[in-house]
Amino acid sequence: MDKIVVASGNRGKLREIAELFDRCEVVSMREAGFAGEIEENGASFEENALIKARAVCEALGCAALADDSGICVDALGGAPGIHSARFAGAHGDDAANNALLLKKLRGVPPEKRGAYFESCVALCLPDGRAFVASGRTYGHILDKTVGQGGFGYDPLFFSDELGKTFGEASEEEKNAVSHRARALAALVKKCEGVL
Repeated sequence: MDKIVVASGNRGKLREIAELFDRCEVVSMREAGFAGEIEENGASFEENALIKARAVCEALGCAALADDSGICVDALGGAPGIHSARFAGAHGDDAANNALLLKKLRGVPPEKRGAYFESCVALCLPDGRAFVASGRTYGHILDKTVGQGGFGYDPLFFSDELGKTFGEASEEEKNAVSHRARALAALVKKCEGVL
């Protein structure tokens, strides 16, 4: 396999994936010519990752990789979970999503604000094979944003391993413990001999 098309246009994701799949050319789905919209209607991170990877693989006839990820908060029964990007309604409105999360956790004591980011990655091949792996990173939700870095819920998520929020962490620090990096590393192991 000489090329993997990633079902994303996120430059950070593409860079992270290219570092791990260094024997392949890694390109975004737009760069590869995929212009359609993909409806993420799965009931889990794994289902959504597979939906995206299969759609791109089938449309372009080449290996396709996708991830689906989000934050799961203990006090909210695992919400927002697969709805993380559109928690407050509009897709990708970080400020509104963070504000809603803080509102829902108002009055919840620090010891009950446990949370984890989860990522599931799927690689689909033209011959019908599919490989899936997931990763998590644990921490808790603060009562206000801290740090200007990252995106999404990063300024609210205090990483147990880093001792700071993802919003305060450098890209290198975050990638060393991130849910996506762990999922991708697990996927690379599952694909040994295939790539």
